Amino acid sequence: MRYRCLILDHDDTVTKSTPDIHYPSFVEAVRTLRPDMEPPSLEEFVSHCFNPGFNELCRDIMKFTKEEQECQYQIWRSYTKSRIPVFYEGVKKLLKEFREDGGLISVVSHSESQQIRRDYLHNCNMEPDLIFGWDMEEHQRKPNPYPIYETMKRYNLDVKDILVVDDLKPGLDMARKCNVEFAGAGWSHIVPEIREYMKIHSDYYFNTVQDFTKFLFLH
Repeated sequence: MRYRCLILDHDDTVTKSTPDIHYPSFVEAVRTLRPDMEPPSLEEFVSHCFNPGFNELCRDIMKFTKEEQECQYQIWRSYTKSRIPVFYEGVKKLLKEFREDGGLISVVSHSESQQIRRDYLHNCNMEPDLIFGWDMEEHQRKPNPYPIYETMKRYNLDVKDILVVDDLKPGLDMARKCNVEFAGAGWSHIVPEIREYMKIHSDYYFNTVQDFTKFLFLH
């Protein structure tokens, strides 16, 4: 194997969750809080999440108050707790083979740890070695470097032992702060501008899970 540890994003890297969970929950929130407003399309939602970011989408674009943001959060939680996303085709096999070869899996995500653990158990009957989810303190969430440094500390890893895999900029920014190699998960990209940005700025970029698997295991 090229790496001892994969630091993986969850949504739209391992699981196909934005089209099936996060976007529909946001549409419901908009229809609840802004009934006279047309909800954004999936592509518009993804673009806003990429730049300026989801918090900015809610606060600056949608102009949600703190109370409305809490309502949106509760709607989102009702979706994430009641719906289990499927893993992308090929991911289950990749994770199992990597684990069987002695690899470590650390998940760094803006989803909550409880749901991430549930998704892994449901889809491939295993748990990540570490999870850094939205329920961490704000300074411990990506793009802050804490998850990488803590993973390195916990398992006595060097930067060369780690590959960060993510579909969006927060994971890329986190990797850059630690001088860790970064792979863009291009299999979820539906917005050309995001695809091009990630292609340009990633150390590696993969259009399919199969291409990433070949790279990871030197096939």
